[in-house]
Amino acid sequence: MKYLKIPISVIFVIIAIFVACFIGGCGQGGFSGYDNSWLNPRGISSVYVEMFDSQSFRRGHEYDLTDAICKRIETDTPYKIVSDRNIADSVLSGKIMSIGKRSVSTERNTGRIFENEATAAVVVRWQNLKTSEIMIDNESVDTFVGYSAFVGQDFEYSSKVALNRAAERIVELMQSDWQE
Repeated sequence: MKYLKIPISVIFVIIAIFVACFIGGCGQGGFSGYDNSWLNPRGISSVYVEMFDSQSFRRGHEYDLTDAICKRIETDTPYKIVSDRNIADSVLSGKIMSIGKRSVSTERNTGRIFENEATAAVVVRWQNLKTSEIMIDNESVDTFVGYSAFVGQDFEYSSKVALNRAAERIVELMQSDWQE
């Protein structure tokens, strides 16, 4: 039986690569790596969501946004929505600054608007009622959704999609910073 003759330098290179991979994968000490800690702040188990105000002249969208935020919190976080502020651990509130539309592109020959964009601007605030800490302080969330009348899309549907995206971003803001 013949033995493979591997040069000693190749063995040292393989050992060095193995050691480098082992040390590089460790997240302890001075090394930074992945962390499996909780994304949401600890000590909070319930959220009272106030009805969002609206400074827009378009009415009814504050109901859609509040409903979308409540659904997102229930599905994407460990928090429970409560209907009584007195038993809640935290309060989420805010206001719709504007809901509007703007034209994105026009048809070159006729000048008709080819594509529009529904926009939503929301300001949100989240306060821990146990410690009085303000965890989100008047953060602005802006969303944009394109739509076209040529394919049967309208502003009402697109504005609801924009508000749903704003709710998604608001719930993302409720997560802890990764750098903590």
